[in-house]
Amino acid sequence: MIRSLLFNVSFYITTALFLILGSPLLLTPRSWAMAALRAHAHATLWLMKWIAGTEMEVRGGENLPDGPYLVAAKHQSAWDTIALTLLFPNPALVMKAELLKIPVYGWFCAKFGMIPIERATGPSALRSMLKAAKERAANDRQILVFPEGTRRPPGAEPDYKPGILLLYDALALPCVPVALNSGAFWPRDSWIRRPGTIIVEIQPTLPARLSRKNFKQQLIDAIEIPTTKLDREAAAAHQLNGGSKN
Repeated sequence: MIRSLLFNVSFYITTALFLILGSPLLLTPRSWAMAALRAHAHATLWLMKWIAGTEMEVRGGENLPDGPYLVAAKHQSAWDTIALTLLFPNPALVMKAELLKIPVYGWFCAKFGMIPIERATGPSALRSMLKAAKERAANDRQILVFPEGTRRPPGAEPDYKPGILLLYDALALPCVPVALNSGAFWPRDSWIRRPGTIIVEIQPTLPARLSRKNFKQQLIDAIEIPTTKLDREAAAAHQLNGGSKN
């Protein structure tokens, strides 16, 4: 609990400093701001390692293709939105539009060229999201989306939204499934941070232009089956370490 408290205080102070001291980057080229985004991710991972005792392991990096592609990742934790930006050359994250209304933070999200979606406005929101995603992909960027739309606790039944199918059809790009077990170490709706190793597993790429039914089933299998194994791996490591939650 003490390490969790120290990490959270350090994380929020570091994030505030990046936002305030980095605000001049809002007037610079986007690549400069993206470099700061990566620096913040590295700083967060460093704090997690040395304060909370939590590290990251990436498996399957050789599965990443070149150029633009769609990334569909499991979403268990706020950690995902931070750390996953380090794994792809030029990612554009599909995110809730209301986050762009947060002063400074939202301005940076717009500067990064993230893809907002107004989930409450229905079909018009999806059209706007698809248009933005096509523009980002045309600029050789990777489109990062969480197919379930929100964080799901480890072991929860999968709940894949239609948006991933629309993106896959509209972009006509290969899709990289990503499994992970971050929820075991940075749980949603909790300030506790647990020691151990968060594992991110990049799965073999699914080709473009599969039928919707075929793509959805292959995607769910490619994410959920390895995620279940990673969750069990985290639980086993937790038990091996005595089941401590500190």
